Amino acid sequence: MSDSDGGCCRCCCSFIFTLGLTALFMWLSLRSSNPKCSVENFYLPSLDTTLKNPNDTTLNLTLKLENTNKDKGIKYDAVKVTVSDSQNRNHVVANVSVPEFYQGHKKKAKKIGTGIANSTVASQVASINGKRVFWVDLSTSVKFKIMFWYTKRHKIRVGANVTVNATGVKDERKGIKLKSMAPRMGSFCVVMGSLLNFLVFSLLNF
Repeated sequence: MSDSDGGCCRCCCSFIFTLGLTALFMWLSLRSSNPKCSVENFYLPSLDTTLKNPNDTTLNLTLKLENTNKDKGIKYDAVKVTVSDSQNRNHVVANVSVPEFYQGHKKKAKKIGTGIANSTVASQVASINGKRVFWVDLSTSVKFKIMFWYTKRHKIRVGANVTVNATGVKDERKGIKLKSMAPRMGSFCVVMGSLLNFLVFSLLNF
């Protein structure tokens, strides 16, 4: 192979390498992180054994929603929360809804929700040492605001078990993080992108 052919090949590989790096950096800058969701407070008066007449059929909870993106806002559709006797959602205890709202960069928000609880279903959940475990399921759709435009809607569904003690409140003092059941693909894409660039770099030195 002549020097001119080798130089052309190196130039072409260098261009591909630069293009790959640029694409990777653009993808990393435009990639959005889903908000972190947690249950901060949870109270079922119908399970409160300290009340003389626990006839209150409400469910009161406080959600914490955190936007971890440094340069992207989040527009939430209505946030829907379903409290069930198990993850299979065989029997629903209550439904709670939080109206849609916008959240700025690196902002946190606490949203209070109230729903009508099925006290019969709640009381039928197995009690161990005065504690009952409920499944809290949160679903919504969000759009990320980048500069002056919004991305398409992304569906979010997260959940976790919440243990309630004999006073009807969340047993854990700290907030309970709601986790996604879907597989995470972000890290895989980063690894594949890095591997592609490594292969191109190796060609340049071949």
